[in-house]
Amino acid sequence: MIEQKNSLTHRYFNSILTLAFIAASATTLHAASTCNPRDLGAKGDGTTKDTAAIQKAIDACATKGGGIVRLTAGTYLSAPIVLKSNITLQLDKGATLLGSPDHADYPEITEFRLPGVQSLVSATNAENVSITGDGTIDGNGESWWQIARTVHNAGVMGNPHPRPRLVVFDHCRHVRVEGVTIQNSPMWQLVPYYSDDVVIHNIRVLAPQHAPNTDAVDPFSSSNVHIDHLYADTGDDDIAIKSGAIDSPGGDDPSRNIVISDCTFLHGHGLSIGSELAGGASNILAERIHFDGTDNGIRVKANRDRGNDVSNLVFRDIDMKNVKNPIVVSEYYPRILPSASAVDPAPVTRLTPHFHDIVFQNVTATGAAMAGAIVGLPEAPVTDIVLQNVNLSGDKGLSIGYATVTGQNVRVVAAQGDAIIKMPGANVTLK
Repeated sequence: MIEQKNSLTHRYFNSILTLAFIAASATTLHAASTCNPRDLGAKGDGTTKDTAAIQKAIDACATKGGGIVRLTAGTYLSAPIVLKSNITLQLDKGATLLGSPDHADYPEITEFRLPGVQSLVSATNAENVSITGDGTIDGNGESWWQIARTVHNAGVMGNPHPRPRLVVFDHCRHVRVEGVTIQNSPMWQLVPYYSDDVVIHNIRVLAPQHAPNTDAVDPFSSSNVHIDHLYADTGDDDIAIKSGAIDSPGGDDPSRNIVISDCTFLHGHGLSIGSELAGGASNILAERIHFDGTDNGIRVKANRDRGNDVSNLVFRDIDMKNVKNPIVVSEYYPRILPSASAVDPAPVTRLTPHFHDIVFQNVTATGAAMAGAIVGLPEAPVTDIVLQNVNLSGDKGLSIGYATVTGQNVRVVAAQGDAIIKMPGANVTLK
């Protein structure tokens, strides 16, 4: 049964991977014109605000049907700029687009259906839009982080003290981000929101270890997304796949058909599906990923106020070193294990999470605090979890509750207590 399920999953996700590469080749650069902001007055001296010149260059290329807006070496201090269809923002080696430190430069807007603040770089309802090159987009986020550290639930969408994200593609198609370094965002760093055919290739996303909510890449209600060769070292999730908000009123699209491969994650909270999943998530493949020192490894997370169907997830060829919690599948976020008051069944609602059909294959983790947890709600158990060639070692073992888990060649080593900790509702068959 396990071999059959794995074979079908393997074939299915190989087809998704092929589609992702087709999408990657189809996203082309529109180089009919090159528009240089320096020709329009940009100084690139790090002190003069170059916003108007950069935006004029974008608009000039757009009126010609598209082209490359090229930032040559220098530091371009800027308030928010808006990309348009058929525009490539190219940052040459030595070029930095630096976010203005003046908070008044970031207008209040409605973003993601909630009160927000305009991001430094954005595109809305655009097609064939790209960011490429060897340069850097720097959000200059320190002053925003200082405020966030004083605010309760600063990272929750819709809180009364919003911060700008750094790069947002909102309802866009055929998006490519390649080569650049993105760093120091006031909040989430690179967000495809309700976007389709997104390629993120060979980029670095950086923030200090304790910079709050500086997720590297957050595909949000987006489809046909291919992320490869991402190097992430941040203060929050290295990748977080989301859909919908907490207590969403409904109408949320899922995130689906996502391939993540050949990545390295250092500081950060790991690879997450969730926690905001009111639209659901499906058909996600993550493979050949190295984690070193992240708080979590692979984490599928939600709660009774933010869930939906989450299924057809495959995580394979994963290695983790000194990751606190290598595998977490939990419907009790922000907790991993339920509190005493959370184990009583609750009514099933539109926002009840349903996690099922999740495969972990060829996963190795050493130096963990806890090998992991696979825990569902009593009213919505986690089902059809397959572990194959999984080796975990840590201070504590793998907790399983309200979940059906099968596996072959599974080895869990715990320095303290049982290797497999069976909680109420655990249905476990491991070999």
